[in-house]
Amino acid sequence: MTLREILNVTFLFLLYLSLQILLVRNMVLFDVGFCFIYVACILLLPTEMSLSATLLTAFGVGIIVDTFYNTLGMHAAATVLMAYIRPLVIRLQEAQHGFESRFVFSIREMGVRDFLYYVMSLTFIHHFALFLIEANNILLVLPAMVKILASTLFTSFTIVLVQYFSRN
Repeated sequence: MTLREILNVTFLFLLYLSLQILLVRNMVLFDVGFCFIYVACILLLPTEMSLSATLLTAFGVGIIVDTFYNTLGMHAAATVLMAYIRPLVIRLQEAQHGFESRFVFSIREMGVRDFLYYVMSLTFIHHFALFLIEANNILLVLPAMVKILASTLFTSFTIVLVQYFSRN
């Protein structure tokens, strides 16, 4: 990675974490749809980052969010799981659509359909882990599934909206 890419990734991290902590934290749809825009920090990482660096980054981002949400590692666990599965989703999309090995994750680079598939699949994995850890009871699986689906749609829509208004 070049210095410019490192600075760009650092700026995006600060932007998405600041948005999550200061603004998006209070955005809830009908008490079931939560927006966790900070997952874009991991989703938009370059493909040439090693898995261990990606996992450490995901853990750091998750711990920062856990600190402000007072959730004792739930976000860190869900974010690390999402980061661990991310290379598999990337390989599946590369094989299916013939992307080159080094590309930027953006709507302009991937197209709307492929970008939405990428974001929604990894966001679903993140939210699935997060809300099932939060539920912690077999009786709360149905309300957790409603939260998972609503939050996946809300978060994905927000990330796509931010992508449309960004310069990349």
